[in-house]
Amino acid sequence: MKLHNKVDKIILKQRILESVEPRTTISFYKYFPIGNPQVFRDHLYLLLEPLGVLGRIYVAHEGINAQISVPSAQIRIFKDTLNQITFLDGVRLNIAVEDNGKSFIKLGIKIKSKIVADGLNDPNFNSWDYGTHLSAEAFNKLTSKPETLLVDMRNHYESEVGRFENAIIPDVDTFKEELDFVVKLLSDKKDQPLVMYCTGGIRCEKASAWMKHNGFKDVYQLEGGIIKYAQDVKQNGLLNKFKGKNFVFDERLGERISDDIIAQCHQCGTPWDTHVNCKNIGCNLLFIQCPTCAEKLENCCSEHCQIIAKLPETDQKDHRRNTDSGIRIFSKGRFKLK
Repeated sequence: MKLHNKVDKIILKQRILESVEPRTTISFYKYFPIGNPQVFRDHLYLLLEPLGVLGRIYVAHEGINAQISVPSAQIRIFKDTLNQITFLDGVRLNIAVEDNGKSFIKLGIKIKSKIVADGLNDPNFNSWDYGTHLSAEAFNKLTSKPETLLVDMRNHYESEVGRFENAIIPDVDTFKEELDFVVKLLSDKKDQPLVMYCTGGIRCEKASAWMKHNGFKDVYQLEGGIIKYAQDVKQNGLLNKFKGKNFVFDERLGERISDDIIAQCHQCGTPWDTHVNCKNIGCNLLFIQCPTCAEKLENCCSEHCQIIAKLPETDQKDHRRNTDSGIRIFSKGRFKLK
């Protein structure tokens, strides 16, 4: 019985790059108590793998979080398959705004302690008691009121390339850092309308529940996050209040929502908003790099990494074994690179 991928990732990547099969990138989540995550995980793998589903799925006692791509010809069967699972019947599916069908190379379903790492250990916190969901139209209307607080519940490297007008942008590296930061930042504004947003809804749903738990009276979240908002404003002819790119956690690293470029190359300061990973595998830093700097530094974040990336693979492996890059793991290009 096959329950895990066993093919080398290099082969898988080449396979997906060469494939001409149309695929659709989809994300969905659901907070729901799952009694036995391991049994559910294995059952889900057996359902999705035969359909050719690729992507990353997290399963925990609190629910499921999925970012996947599905062969476009199998979308109907995929939806029918999900609907067979009681708590996923009719679950909202966020369809990617920009999609080349190359977002994932394999199917991986992992058991996690939580579907979103939040650092919360309050036994009285109920993540299912979340804020009111807002449609794109309702979101535009409420956030136009001067008394409304609008908070971006993503990390700094996400909001750097795209965000809503007049949003509060916490300068944080992780979601769990942001939860307490926002509570403290807005502690004297608990009676004002509070609207939260994120990529697809999963983080601001938990965040809205946490804000209610901490005494905020009037809490809302953008339904389906930026992904659904971008589709709804386009389909319904609404004003698009989001500027720039929506950062996404797959091979694409971003999908354009508006033509505005609000970020800069981390190396030269040129207006640019494309994230890349340093070519030096031992570094792998996520940062913004324009084409000129990419050519000059050969897709590396620094001259040092450029030298390392040119070494034979055996020498690179030796270097990685003797280098601790952990301190940079959350820097994500926060500081200007040289």
